[in-house]
Amino acid sequence: MLRRDIRQNGVQPALRSLITGVGGFAGSHLAEAVLAASPETELWGCDLSGERRPFHPSALRLLAADLCDPAQAQAVIDQCRPDRIYHLAGQAFVGDSWTAPWQTIEANLRGQLNLFEAMRAARLEARILVVSSAEIYGRAPAGARRVDEQCPLQPDNPYAVSKAAQDLMALQYSLSYGWSVVRVRPFNHIGPRQNSRFVVPAFASQIAAIEAGRQPPVLRVGDLNAQRDLTDVRDMVRAYRLALEVGRPGDVYNLGTGQLHSIREVLEGLLRLTQVSVTVETDPARLRPSTAPPAACDAARFRAAAGWQPRVPLEQSLRDVLDYERARIG
Repeated sequence: MLRRDIRQNGVQPALRSLITGVGGFAGSHLAEAVLAASPETELWGCDLSGERRPFHPSALRLLAADLCDPAQAQAVIDQCRPDRIYHLAGQAFVGDSWTAPWQTIEANLRGQLNLFEAMRAARLEARILVVSSAEIYGRAPAGARRVDEQCPLQPDNPYAVSKAAQDLMALQYSLSYGWSVVRVRPFNHIGPRQNSRFVVPAFASQIAAIEAGRQPPVLRVGDLNAQRDLTDVRDMVRAYRLALEVGRPGDVYNLGTGQLHSIREVLEGLLRLTQVSVTVETDPARLRPSTAPPAACDAARFRAAAGWQPRVPLEQSLRDVLDYERARIG
């Protein structure tokens, strides 16, 4: 049950929060956002290694855990007994899901199932945020320029299938057990610390390597005509935190800016931030087998519930990503 113990001085103890996947891109930024908003929070985090990284807040309590192992998932819940859970752990790269579809589905679905079953075994009541993905919408209806939460789910890659299953499982546990589960479906988010296999840091890391003389002045790209709704990760994790606090249990919220940017526009924005001259070449290995038609996020439901608005402009996000890659490579 939720901890209702009162300290001897009569003060309610600080909430305990758990971030799964805290070593990842969004997870690390979320740890900072949670503590910035509520410094008194007793913040726990878990990932596969349990390794403390330079960007982790000193107040973060780290655990090593593979949530695909039921015993390890149970140990995490039993040790920290959180009041708030932000579930971000899993396989997050669409490209990998084509070559390892079962491993992707297993990591994302089994990890969440073990976490939920550990909570049931511990008789733990907590507010839970499950981070799904806009990838589950797949191919938007013909002519649609915006996607809201009523859009049918048409996942067109194995990663999207895994996230759709997570989304539905979260709803099922909310309905079956009366849990306070909130689901979010984020569109693409970018920022410093993102893995360089994703498109923006992939460009930025190549530019940084060219600047440093570590790579010939040739920048390899995929489909530059693809369009994405891009939100800065710091705006996105602020939305995660707000969703868990003010979101209605059982409900689902799209998260995004509502604006589309072509990958070509992103590349040109990064190239404006450097003095090097590069040749751009298409790399077939960077082309996805399936690309959904462009559709922007309709986040009206969440904006009405939380008053959230993106704050970081695309130009700042691109500059911060490039500066991060320069520091990492240099």
